[in-house]
Amino acid sequence: MPIHVMLISMLLFFVLFFGIGFLLNMLLRMTWIMAIIYPIVVIFIVDDVRFIDYFRNAGESFSELGTKISHLAVADLVILGSGLAGAILSGVVMRILRAKGYRMF
Repeated sequence: MPIHVMLISMLLFFVLFFGIGFLLNMLLRMTWIMAIIYPIVVIFIVDDVRFIDYFRNAGESFSELGTKISHLAVADLVILGSGLAGAILSGVVMRILRAKGYRMF
């Protein structure tokens, strides 16, 4: 993957999950909701197994998920990590805004 594509992808994932986390925080008033939901989103991005199969056939599904995650390229891990950083930073920003007196958040 070319470096400029990776940098743009990192920025997009960061901004996307920061924005989604910020909006969810405003609507649901739950500070860390996106940081909790983010691993589920990553599972949907990485794995091809249907969600219900994680309950029906848990051993095989989680084994396949571990194999898929271990075979990800470094660029993919960095991009997914920047999305996680955006989700966490949205919670931090929300806590700071609440501490400063913005009660609508």
